[in-house]
Amino acid sequence: MRLTTKGRFAVTAMIDLALRQNSGPVTLAAISQRQQISLSYLEQLFGKLRRHDLVESTRGPGGGYSLGRKAADITVADIIVSVDEPIDATHCGGKENCLGETGRCMTHELWASLNQRMVEFLDSVTLQKLVDEQIAKGVEIENKPAIKRAISAMPVVKPIRVNAPNSVFALGNTLAKS
Repeated sequence: MRLTTKGRFAVTAMIDLALRQNSGPVTLAAISQRQQISLSYLEQLFGKLRRHDLVESTRGPGGGYSLGRKAADITVADIIVSVDEPIDATHCGGKENCLGETGRCMTHELWASLNQRMVEFLDSVTLQKLVDEQIAKGVEIENKPAIKRAISAMPVVKPIRVNAPNSVFALGNTLAKS
């Protein structure tokens, strides 16, 4: 079995999100910058995570993503399966007829058993456990509160500088002077 970047990046991004969600929604741009994962790739992954209710999105200024459930209720298997990552070591995709009509390959039970063990293991590891491990390692988390933008009752008026004639007549006068 090979875990592709899709599954690895999804788990990494979810750990990052879980570490920082206490100070408000976390932007994908921030996760992208910290974890060196393409923003467009994260957008695709988080769309799938959102459809599986693992994350929730908040729109607008100060928006971003937060966990859809408690970190203790989300397993690595949930994350990997939600981004369409197959957990399968068999060559046949778990089918009973690896060799067509002649039946299964000789090692089918071995790989099917490995699949079962992998799923059991990934299902036993929670996002909270991974977060706790990162905190124990001393990962620093910025304690910045969510950015709140002040809105003034009085609009800011900037003076307009006119460097060009504002009508055909003014243009004619400018040309006549030169």
